[in-house]
Amino acid sequence: MRYLEIGIGMAIAILMFLAIQGIDLLPILFIVGLAAAFLYVNSKRTGNKSFVIVSKGMAEEQLISFDDIGGQDMAKGELCEALEFIKDVERIKTLGIRPLKGILLNGPPGTGKTLLAKAAAHFTGSAFLAASGSEFVEMYVGVGAQRVRQLFKQARDVAKRNDKASAVIFIDEIEVLGGKRGQNAGHMEYDQTLNELLVQMDGMSENDAIRILVIGATNRIDILDSALLRPGRFDRQVKVDLPDKKGRMRILQLHTRNKPLADDVSLADVANDTFGFSGAHLESVANEAAILAFRESSGTITAQHLRSAVEKVIMGEKLDRIPNTDERNRIAVHETGHALLSEYTSPGSVASVNVVARGNALGYVRQTQQDDIYLYTVDYIKSKIAVAVAGAIAEEMFLGTRSTGAANDFKQAADMAKEIVFGGMSELGIVSPDDVPKELLHNTITGIFKQIESQVKAILTDHQTAFTQIIDTLLAKEFISGDEFRVLLNGNEQAA
Repeated sequence: MRYLEIGIGMAIAILMFLAIQGIDLLPILFIVGLAAAFLYVNSKRTGNKSFVIVSKGMAEEQLISFDDIGGQDMAKGELCEALEFIKDVERIKTLGIRPLKGILLNGPPGTGKTLLAKAAAHFTGSAFLAASGSEFVEMYVGVGAQRVRQLFKQARDVAKRNDKASAVIFIDEIEVLGGKRGQNAGHMEYDQTLNELLVQMDGMSENDAIRILVIGATNRIDILDSALLRPGRFDRQVKVDLPDKKGRMRILQLHTRNKPLADDVSLADVANDTFGFSGAHLESVANEAAILAFRESSGTITAQHLRSAVEKVIMGEKLDRIPNTDERNRIAVHETGHALLSEYTSPGSVASVNVVARGNALGYVRQTQQDDIYLYTVDYIKSKIAVAVAGAIAEEMFLGTRSTGAANDFKQAADMAKEIVFGGMSELGIVSPDDVPKELLHNTITGIFKQIESQVKAILTDHQTAFTQIIDTLLAKEFISGDEFRVLLNGNEQAA
């Protein structure tokens, strides 16, 4: 600091001397200002960076335990087993076990990877530091590597200050930091940053005063560098997948435990209606339902609030767009076609039918299923294709023409037809996706569509009376629940 003061004093003296000599100081001051600005910005970029820390001083209610996370029993079991190596050091030494250095959490967004990492820190009584992969990559060479070194140093320092024997480092979006090397030929900063992470993990030892566990999270494991995934670095890969029905039920219970629910609320029904939802989606459903109750000045959250919240999370808020009479009629025909085929191919699958614009949709049918399905047969996929194309076929049968509203339906149907072909379930048998000629693929998919279209037309013709009554009810009410839809459909069938 003393040398800095002397340097500043000498610079001022030189400037005063030059001013006395009649020399114009403006160019000199301009150059000095630019240099100072550059040094300041560079120091900010390359200087110390603090990462998010969960330390001993946090309030108890802010701590997250594994009991606060629902729907990930298998992931929690794998993680807890790995964490026992940090907790029970003496026992693992007697068995000659090398403590795990890294655990990689892999799964879709919103499934609870960050929560699992925080719970891991709480479970082991460790200091917790969180960072994102994007925080390590800068345009200046060497900055990312410096920040990796600093992160590991900061983890040890935080653990020492809080009298902890271990620390958990959580790196979210690790694919930004750990992508395959050589992909950025014109910018070696990415590779240097990854190299430093590899070096730091190699330097971790069971004899360290502070034991460190690195937990990474990604939904793009396919682009990670193989050197990062090998044993001795990330020893375990834990799949954090979308919750099943039981898991969704547990997540809903967690997120509604501080909310007043009405007597008509069945969380089991909500869990059944939310197939494919992540934990983040379910938290949003509970929160949106509470907001709807607040808007209506209701003291409790009702089943209707939860149903509306599910639809809002899926499709977005209702829009002010009001189609004209002809368009509303076409939308009702289109959505009734979807719903009728859905109910025919999978009884009880229609949760609601709507002709109210939400998000990018002018109308929609919300479907659900009784059981989670993980393997799809050719009949199941064909039934889904039938539901997808039923809207356009209904328009053609009852209105004479199709519309552009079926464009997304056709794209989904084409993708499912390709699943049949590439899954070896078509007339072509087992094929390689890369070797099938385009013309042959096109002809096979067209054949699948023609067969399904004829079946859909026959089903719609057989239910024409019910179809017409459902359209009239839908235009009058704009919304039909699944139970109402089944009453209209089955009532007309019994009358016939």
